[in-house]
Amino acid sequence: MQDWLWRSAGDLGRGIASGEIDAESLCDTYLAAMAASPHRDTIYARITEDRARAEAGAAAARARAGLRRGPLDGVPVSWKDLFDSAGTATEAGSALLRGRTPQEDAVVLANATAGGSVCLGKTHMSELAFSGLGLNPVTATPPNVHDADLVPGGSSSGAAASVAFGLAPVAIGSDTGGSVRNPAAWNDLVGLKTTLGRVPVGGTVPLVESMDTIGPLCRTVEDAALTLALIEGGVAPDLADATLSGKRFLVLADYADSSRDAPRAAFEHAVERFQSAGAMVERGEVAAVKTAMDLTPLLFAPEAYAIWRDTIEAAPHLMFDRILERFRNGRGVDAADVLAARRTRATAEEDYLHETAGYDAILLPTSAILPPERERLMEDEQYYVSENLMALRNTRVGNVLGLCGLTLPTGVPMCGVMALCPPMQEERLLRLGAAMEAALV
Repeated sequence: MQDWLWRSAGDLGRGIASGEIDAESLCDTYLAAMAASPHRDTIYARITEDRARAEAGAAAARARAGLRRGPLDGVPVSWKDLFDSAGTATEAGSALLRGRTPQEDAVVLANATAGGSVCLGKTHMSELAFSGLGLNPVTATPPNVHDADLVPGGSSSGAAASVAFGLAPVAIGSDTGGSVRNPAAWNDLVGLKTTLGRVPVGGTVPLVESMDTIGPLCRTVEDAALTLALIEGGVAPDLADATLSGKRFLVLADYADSSRDAPRAAFEHAVERFQSAGAMVERGEVAAVKTAMDLTPLLFAPEAYAIWRDTIEAAPHLMFDRILERFRNGRGVDAADVLAARRTRATAEEDYLHETAGYDAILLPTSAILPPERERLMEDEQYYVSENLMALRNTRVGNVLGLCGLTLPTGVPMCGVMALCPPMQEERLLRLGAAMEAALV
């Protein structure tokens, strides 16, 4: 049964369907692994054992009766601690929300439950989701799967760790500036950033409502496709016969070339593999990307501070000072400047689609850097600021331009390759991702 901990979610679902795997035994195996893990309390904020056992029992009964609800019926899932869960605290990694216990599940959790998934619990995260590093001295900093001295990436830090350490087959996170893709890359996982508005955010603790998206962290592209269908209550796209032959990619040369040595080298090797599989790759720049990225100071912190100002200023001493400073960067900003930036962003989104219309996807390293050392981040404030900005530099391209994005492990530890597609083209992106994944094996 221990090998179940390392199987993909899709394989586990097929095992349940065939009778090879009993959903209750699968749940028990994960709960036992969590109880035995030295990392349990730094990965999981709360374990919903009673709920998990009840849901697994119901899934096992459905399987025996031939009434499974979908391909992930009976498969365990971990949830970032910003998704409301009825009767279980949802605190978003912050002492400001300590004891906050919703009465209803978030829409995505309700959808997943209706699809038969098993809720294992809530995973630790960056405070209020406002950091790409995953460092959280207020609640817990989950470990990086490669080195406990390194941060895991954020803000879906525990989500990534839960899968990477074999304590969940799939995790649900959120991505406002890279918070699914960055920890996925640093822990050698697949991570999907969905288009704004594609997956319902009701019952999700917000950060920047004009940017917040929800997506899975998992082991395979198939798992990403199956999990997307699970949380939105839809049907997964068919990934069979996906190919790179004849596909056209544009590498954002300025972002690739200015990434640090290890991520850049891993990315270039991945691109060579795509070319060997029949993809046509060009290098260049897109003017709309620079236009949109220059607006970043006006698109994130002002809205985040507007949402959280009253809660923060009522008890600022409860916050990690680096996160408090990030929020306060948004105060005192002229409202006219913010609104003008949003108008410019909308134009940039249109321009981007025109400039890239001839390509199947845009490629760039998922993160421009490797994960930093957690102790140095605590000791050196300027280092924290610079590394956090660099960690999210590449992923933010997808957020500010309203795109969907997928990161895949390159085979080089902690280095991901990212593809970006136009909004609401997740099905196309996932088929490309399946072909890219095959080329990287």
